[in-house]
Amino acid sequence: MNLNQSSLQCASGAIPYGMTNDYMFRAVLQSNHKVLRGLICSLLHYSEKEIISMNIMNPIILGEAIESKEFRLDINILLNNKTLINLEMQITNRLNWQNRSVIYMCRSYDSLTHGQEYSEAKSVVHIGLLDYTLFKDSPEFYATYKLINVKNYQKYSDNITLNVVNLSRIDLETEEDKQYHIDEWAALMKATTWEEIRMLASKDEYLNEAAETIFRLSADERIRKRCRDREEYYEDLHNYEMAILDRDFSIASYRKAVIERESVIAEQQNMLAEHEGVITEQEKLIQERDIQIQSLLSEIERLRAKR
Repeated sequence: MNLNQSSLQCASGAIPYGMTNDYMFRAVLQSNHKVLRGLICSLLHYSEKEIISMNIMNPIILGEAIESKEFRLDINILLNNKTLINLEMQITNRLNWQNRSVIYMCRSYDSLTHGQEYSEAKSVVHIGLLDYTLFKDSPEFYATYKLINVKNYQKYSDNITLNVVNLSRIDLETEEDKQYHIDEWAALMKATTWEEIRMLASKDEYLNEAAETIFRLSADERIRKRCRDREEYYEDLHNYEMAILDRDFSIASYRKAVIERESVIAEQQNMLAEHEGVITEQEKLIQERDIQIQSLLSEIERLRAKR
């Protein structure tokens, strides 16, 4: 279907790139502040009137080539001139999310300039949208982490918050998640067909705005090219990591074989040593018997000489 000559209502089939593609995620939220506002309200349980101002602090030129494929596509937002929000889409489990998110959050929080009072520090909210389960033994759809006293759960500070949306476990949504439509936003991000997009778009104005924006951006060849670049980057990264794993596995297998061989050799050497010990003992017995025989022969000769 030619996206340039159709509308969202007529589109059908697979979406070229959904919002789990971090470039499409960035493009949708940067190009449409109403969508960004709706998502922030949903994730932070805000009402529309609570958002007075919202500024993206790290805008990019959409469609322009990114020189480094490792370029971060997270979105830094200053909300109401007092809260710094970091939004990041992450579909690949690099096994470093906890450390990575804490480091990014601390960097954002450490934003005071010379002469500012500590009381002027802006609160920081880091929101990760992950397409995998962070903690296998306690999966959650939407989790919030703060600094607390581990004994009595007294909050130490409200100034730093870590939120994690698990896009792979929408089935674990709570009634509160449903109340704020977080499950619907997650479903929109995971949608792979225009039919799914339309169904979700009918639920509220912000989701509809997001759906229309995805459709509009999907018709832009420059945006599709950047999305394709990101997919290729993650595919190359996956292939590289698999090659490293294969190499490490091969090295580990070789090392294991060497250790097993050395163990066998050591065992054989022990057995040989035991055998040599037995032989030595037997030779000693033979020598003792030879001496006894020689002594007997000498005694016989002595007795014969007396006759």
